[in-house]
Amino acid sequence: MSLIRRSNVFDPFSLDLWDPFEGFPFGSGNSSSLFPSFPRTSSETAAFAGARIDWKETPEAHVFKADVPGLKKEEVKVEVEDGNVLQISGERNKEQEEKTDTWHRVERSSGRFLRRFRLPENAKTEQITAAMENGVLTVTVPKEDAKKPEVKSIQISG
Repeated sequence: MSLIRRSNVFDPFSLDLWDPFEGFPFGSGNSSSLFPSFPRTSSETAAFAGARIDWKETPEAHVFKADVPGLKKEEVKVEVEDGNVLQISGERNKEQEEKTDTWHRVERSSGRFLRRFRLPENAKTEQITAAMENGVLTVTVPKEDAKKPEVKSIQISG
């Protein structure tokens, strides 16, 4: 069991749901009501369920980079929900088994993943772009220019 979590529970922009029993053979006993179609306790999907995503902020934009090796761009969805929630999801299908094949080891994960991030108020959600290269999805969310405070001089009488 890893002591390092994939997301920061203190991050106000993260909408990740934390299951303290994730990874245990018995699971939590209930699947999340928010994502009933996403199995949370299957060992087959556990490794892929939390796709690794980096989020950095530059002066011009918020940039998200997701590791999605082996996926085509058609297998990944990038959406904005409720005007300010960035949602990245996708699915890697399990490799077809042939009756004559003998598997010695299966370590690559398969299944669905879904990650959500609450975007800050300065995000220009109508100008979001996404690109996929070498198994890395890059989503760029431009930022609005910072509004400079308007200074008005007041003449002093007297």
